Order: sequence, then C-alpha cells, then structure tokens
Amino acid sequence: MRLTVRLFASLRERAGRAELVLDGLPEGLDVAGLKRELLARLPELGSLASVRGVIGTQYVADSAPIEPDSEVALLPPVSGGAPERDEDLERGIFELCAGPIDPLVCRLRVSHPSCGASVLFTGMTREENRGRRVLRLEYEAFDAMTGPEMARIFARCRERHGDPDGSRPERRLRMLCQHRVGVVEVGEPSVVIAVASPHRAQAFEACRFLIDELKASLPVWKKELYPGGEHWIGERS
Repeated sequence: MRLTVRLFASLRERAGRAELVLDGLPEGLDVAGLKRELLARLPELGSLASVRGVIGTQYVADSAPIEPDSEVALLPPVSGGAPERDEDLERGIFELCAGPIDPLVCRLRVSHPSCGASVLFTGMTREENRGRRVLRLEYEAFDAMTGPEMARIFARCRERHGDPDGSRPERRLRMLCQHRVGVVEVGEPSVVIAVASPHRAQAFEACRFLIDELKASLPVWKKELYPGGEHWIGERS
C-alpha cells in the first residue's frame, strides 16, 4: 500500500521534510499502525503517542482505517504537554489548524507572570455576508509560505510595538496565532490571535497590528458558500 503523510511543526523539523511518500505498507493499516511504520523507518521522529491523525480535515482515532493512496496528516499537540518555550512565544508562534480552535487555550498559552495584560482576537464565521446567507467557509493555505510570512509579520510587530533587541523588557510581547484550514462552520473560530505583555497598550496595539497584517499578506484564501453559489473573498464579482 502507498500513502502520503504530511508532517507539521516539530515533526516536520525532525523528519527534515513536510511530506513523506511511503510505499510497501501493509494492507488494512490504521493510524496506530502507520505510526509504528513511521517510527521503524524514521526513529528520529521520537514518540508519536500524543500525535493526532487527520484524514481530510477531520481528526481521527488511532483505530481509524486508512485507504490505499490516501493522504494522512500527523499533527503534534498544540496545547498541553511540555510548556511553551518563552523564546518561541516572544518570537511569535503560528499554527495552521485542520481542526477546531479553542480561543481560551490560546490565551492561556501566552499567559505569563511577567505579563499584566492579555488581548485575544477571535474571528468567526458569520451567518450573512454580501447580502447573502452563508452556509460555511472553506479556507485554503499555501502552507509552505504561511509560516515564513507570519514570522515576518511577527518581526515587524516586535519592531513597532515590542522589545526587538531585548533592551526594554517592559515592552516584551508574547504572541500566538492560529488559523483554520478546510471547512469552518458558521459560528466557529477561523482565526485566533493572542498577545500578552507587561502593559495593556502594547497588547492592544500588537493584536490589532497582527490581524491587520495577516489579512493583508498571509497566503490564506477564504471561500464563502451560499445556497446556490459560492465566492472567493477578495475576487471581484
């Protein structure tokens, strides 16, 4: 059996690539079996016990069967487990998410005893736009570019609103952005930005800057689906 496996974040770094094409896999493989095969071929991946499988845009259990020629994504945990590294949050963390986003978890991830303020922005799918009833949204990302582009946005935010050279810790920022891909239903969060800082002014300014810059340049596209039609947002009709 042949499968394509997509890897993200720490798994991608350990493997040294974002996508694997695996041949010669046994028939009737489930997600747990795929993890065992991966570890046998790439022991540098380390433990996959807390890694979740995604088929399509849905999280699946380890017991879920995998069809031949499928594409499976393996996602390391986005919360819980080992604490976030301070230096990572101060640079800014960006994550594309195939499953639901929990804004409260995002806020907790940026919290720190040194920060007296946190600001949370949540963008959600609304039920009406352009005078039409929205059924759902579909997001598509150029995922090889989203991380580097968001890193540039974080860098500009630190220059403008934070402590870029470490000389002003009273302006230090902790930043996290999660963005959905795939189908997002009405009322669900599609993007969450959480910022914490010692003082409220920097947190408000940085959060506003990040969402405005994200909307302007991050290579993520949104399609609205209506009864009897659809529209890519940003295109002229």
